[in-house]
Amino acid sequence: MSDTTAAGARPAALVVALSLGVTTLSLLQSLVVPSLGRIEDQLGISPGAAGWVLTANLLAAAVLTPVLGRLGDLRGERPVILGILVAVSLGTLLAIVTESLPLLLVARVLQGASYGLFPLSISVLRRELPSERLSVAMAVVSSTLAVGGVVGLVATGLLTGDDGDYRHAFWVGLGVGLVSLAMVAWLLPHSPGTATGRIDWWGALVLGLGLVLLLLPLSQGPMWGWASPGTIGCLVGSAVVLAGWVVLQRRIAEPLVRPSMLTDRRTVVPNVAGLMTGIALFASFLAVLQYVQSPPGVTGYGFGASVLEAAVVYLLPGGILGIVVAPFAGRVVGRFGALPTLITGAACGVAGFGLLAGFRGEPWQVILAGLLTQLSVTVAYAALPALVVDAVQEDETGVANAVNSIARSVGQALGSTVAVTLIAAFLNPGTGLPRAIAFTLVALVGVGASLAVVVVALIGLRSGGGRRGPHSGIEEATAGAGEWSPVSGLR
Repeated sequence: MSDTTAAGARPAALVVALSLGVTTLSLLQSLVVPSLGRIEDQLGISPGAAGWVLTANLLAAAVLTPVLGRLGDLRGERPVILGILVAVSLGTLLAIVTESLPLLLVARVLQGASYGLFPLSISVLRRELPSERLSVAMAVVSSTLAVGGVVGLVATGLLTGDDGDYRHAFWVGLGVGLVSLAMVAWLLPHSPGTATGRIDWWGALVLGLGLVLLLLPLSQGPMWGWASPGTIGCLVGSAVVLAGWVVLQRRIAEPLVRPSMLTDRRTVVPNVAGLMTGIALFASFLAVLQYVQSPPGVTGYGFGASVLEAAVVYLLPGGILGIVVAPFAGRVVGRFGALPTLITGAACGVAGFGLLAGFRGEPWQVILAGLLTQLSVTVAYAALPALVVDAVQEDETGVANAVNSIARSVGQALGSTVAVTLIAAFLNPGTGLPRAIAFTLVALVGVGASLAVVVVALIGLRSGGGRRGPHSGIEEATAGAGEWSPVSGLR
């Protein structure tokens, strides 16, 4: 704990400042999703080109997140967090004023740095707050992640709607980002880094290249074609580059990520669970958005909801539930362990997706399914940081959580792609809209992903993980760090 905090700095105000920063992260992710159609119309671009507004942000996050996490461990979190917020604010301002697609993509790349705020905030709170306050602090950060996602969707519905200017919603992101920047500059204490050594820039470059080659076809595959040379070439190249990255990390003295961190069962379990939870998150998110906006008179299903109705009526209840549940999830993890909590959350996901697959003819059924799947994600993301932090030393907190964030982001991209591909594969030629079977299949993907989380957690339990141990205080403290972070959208 730094001398500043120990001397009586305001922990509650520090938590608010960090929470606003993390709100910026989830807000900027979600507000773009319902606006892609308006971006196409206003910029006069194709759906494929508009998809790059999402892809550019995701690729930048994949490249920057591990580097920013390592920078925070080495140099201290304050300068890194301030730098991220400055870059994000400039990027958001650029997104507001530009009418050029290339400049909008630059703006989205700058906004991609916001993904580094979450692991860095965990590092700050782990170090700066006394143990008796950590659980509540992490729960607050978790809740503001959910708030940011919901605010982004609702703000888009209110300010953009079905025919407004997509730029209007970015003003909300800019305002939150600037307030967060001011509060962090005022309240975040100066603390030295917890790690020693240097940044492995070559390792960062190779890892970034491998992740770009992986995420690029996942996000663009539906438009490129899954059997196209570009898609296959990127996937093969990704496998080669990432394998080479592992070899590189084994041969240098100060790697970006210790190879043993990637193979340790204690980190493999949360990373695989994060991947699968990301898939489930977007299977639910995209299926619900598309389904409820479908005109029942044309398709025989759906409710003909507007963008605002879809966000407020069908997604907002799940976001509110996440806010309410997050503080309690931390205490549950501390009492019963992270893995049992993870299993319980995943079971809610199985139930929610099962309901969405078989019973979605009434609005209340879709809302209930959304509540269960959001509960599943909230509880899972409450348990995952606890597992990660319990597995690593304090000087690796930032980079370890960055790796887990990448796993979740890859899962979200994969879930988005699977949902888009299934829906596109079952279009009705007469209406140009998906057949009902498409939503059943997407829901079954969610069931499978949730079941995979249950299996992974059970394997971890059988191996002796998830029980209260010497780090149980840390486990409880970090358990509230759930996440609601959409990064892609349905085209």
